[in-house]
Amino acid sequence: MAPADDIPYAAVPRASTGGRVRFSDELHDSDAADVEDNVLFDQHTDVLEVTDNDTLYYGVSLGTRRRMRKGRWFWITVVALVIVSVVGVFWLYFDGISWMQRSKKRNVILMISDGFGPASETMARNYVQQIQGLPVDYQSPLDEILVGSSRTRSSDSLVTDSAAGATAFSCGIKSYNGAIGLSSNQSPCGTVLEAAKLQRNMKTGLVATSRITHATPGAFSAHVTHRDMENLIAEYQIGNYSLGPVVDLMFGGGRCHFEPNTHANSSCRADARNLIGEAQERGFRVLGTRKEFDALNAESAGKQLPILGTFAASHMDYEIDRDEHEQPSLAEMSQKALDILDQATQHSNAGFFLMIEGSRIDMAAHTNDPAAHVREIIAYWEAISVVRKYIDSHPDTVMISVSDHETGGFSVAKQLGPEYPEYRWNPQALKAAKHSIEYISSQLLSTRASEDSGERYQLVRDTVFPKWMGIADATHEEILQVAQETNSVSLRQLLSTAISDRAELGWATHGHSAVDVNLYAYGQDAKLLRGNHENTDIGDFIVQALGLDLQSITNLIRNDRVVQNTQTVKDTWLGRRDLDAPEHYPHTH
Repeated sequence: MAPADDIPYAAVPRASTGGRVRFSDELHDSDAADVEDNVLFDQHTDVLEVTDNDTLYYGVSLGTRRRMRKGRWFWITVVALVIVSVVGVFWLYFDGISWMQRSKKRNVILMISDGFGPASETMARNYVQQIQGLPVDYQSPLDEILVGSSRTRSSDSLVTDSAAGATAFSCGIKSYNGAIGLSSNQSPCGTVLEAAKLQRNMKTGLVATSRITHATPGAFSAHVTHRDMENLIAEYQIGNYSLGPVVDLMFGGGRCHFEPNTHANSSCRADARNLIGEAQERGFRVLGTRKEFDALNAESAGKQLPILGTFAASHMDYEIDRDEHEQPSLAEMSQKALDILDQATQHSNAGFFLMIEGSRIDMAAHTNDPAAHVREIIAYWEAISVVRKYIDSHPDTVMISVSDHETGGFSVAKQLGPEYPEYRWNPQALKAAKHSIEYISSQLLSTRASEDSGERYQLVRDTVFPKWMGIADATHEEILQVAQETNSVSLRQLLSTAISDRAELGWATHGHSAVDVNLYAYGQDAKLLRGNHENTDIGDFIVQALGLDLQSITNLIRNDRVVQNTQTVKDTWLGRRDLDAPEHYPHTH
């Protein structure tokens, strides 16, 4: 059979034992090879010679090659899409998420319950449930948002102090006890507050019931080698360093560190610098009274930042002692701060960063004062409720609540004698207390009546125990010991023992402990904090949430002053009500 000239494919029988298809080069017109089905077969031949030019040249027919080309382009497309997808995922992970975070409004509220351990939460819950007759399954505002726990060690000790603890939150690094916004080699470290202000143009705020220059607020707004350098911390807070003013709102105590030493009755500075005046020159609106606080309108104040409000010369009063006509509560300051910062960012793509500290939870535990301690915790719960309510109407907000450490080695139990103890503790013993041990000791130490006259004994018997501490069964020995004691530390211990024994609550130390503390979160991405974390993870979470670069801030402040020029003096500022508090004694606390 001769090859056909009028068809694109020609099949020629040839003798062969190999069973292979052989190709002829007699046809070279590839344009004619369009129809696959026009191949002629001889049913009696076992070998065909294919004379299609394209099949001869390429080894496969045109139709097959077209199908192969289509398959090749399909797989090329698939591979390209996979590569683009992988690159996209890596971009999102390493930079894209940060870019998206920077491009949208977000608020971060960090609440710090200084010195508040797990046993203290249990005690306060028991107290409220028992005193108010609530169901046994009552949950506090914190119980409802528990997500995990935080480890608390510093770079140089298993037991941290508040300065290193707050620096872990603010800079995301471990540092030594006493460090304020510094690394372990005493170099300044950029804080989340500074970065939020400079990199995202966010509004920033600090609220505390301690001096606003104290360790926790100081670690977000200053950089000094030791926490006692509160005069220098105050200078940082009004913008006296390379970054200028970065804190838009400050509410708390500590006015003494802003006033010159020429104001002998209200200053605790060792120099004549008037930081109140300097702050006003920098544009700060300065507040100092409850009346001024109440008159502060959120809408107008949001347009008149920055604000410095100091409502006590030193720390603000314990909640158990607080005169509501003289000082705002933590919840009231938190609400006002939220209202102002919300107004200030209402028409902006940038949100705000706010740190709120329940400072005096810690100080009550230092004094081993369970009545003051539980009132401070409840006051903190009220602030938590304020923030949660805000988040419910502002879903672009996240709140983290965590402690820097536990204080007191507190236990909800106490063995009172050598006999095997009964399993109980008595919340009622705390209910009738009307004043803190700090207040009571300062009143007793300021009493100048002679011991022989019996006036101090009468004061203790008729007022201190029954009216101020709610103890109706004080023994003669207890009354006499308290009346005769003139050492402040020993006096505080006598008062602590009297009320703690009756409540059957235990204390292991007047300092801190190494126990893990509870971690709470509410709002956007709160679930990311589930589990057990290092305290530095809190700072890292804020960095990721806001897309911050702390290293670039660190580079800007590396040459700022970190040592106070004047001597740090703890005990020269006398006559204030909190003189008896542990922070006035020369130890790290």
